[in-house]
Amino acid sequence: MAETAPQPGHSWRTSVPEATATDLENLLGTGMGAAQEQLERNGGFLPFALVVENDGEVRLVAVSPADSADGSGDGFDADGMISDITELLRQNRDDFRAAAIVCDITLVEEGSDAIHVATEHRDGAVFAAVLPYVAQESTREWVFGELSADSNEPVIWVD
Repeated sequence: MAETAPQPGHSWRTSVPEATATDLENLLGTGMGAAQEQLERNGGFLPFALVVENDGEVRLVAVSPADSADGSGDGFDADGMISDITELLRQNRDDFRAAAIVCDITLVEEGSDAIHVATEHRDGAVFAAVLPYVAQESTREWVFGELSADSNEPVIWVD
């Protein structure tokens, strides 16, 4: 008798309370959608966060980009922005019950960029996912790959 493979995220989903899973899935979907929209509209996106406030409202959290650390004027310091967002979320974590940090990463082994969404709940649950993408030069459209789970460590509700 053959067993079917568990669906991605299946064990994660069943290992947390329903309300927690709903919050994290909501943040994951909203974060992925917002990042995809920014890519399609602007050709890229800056790191940002989303939070589920204590009343259930989802809110965007962003910081202003600093100039690149080397002072060359080439772009912005994404790692610095992520660090600033993380610190802002830590300082205000009593105001919300879940958060997601959304950023653009490079998948070196796959040779592509990806949207990375790392979610975290105040009850300790964490879940992250990656969505690879490439720009189709000929059509000027974005081609998105398969969404896959990624490892994640808590960074907001840690002391």
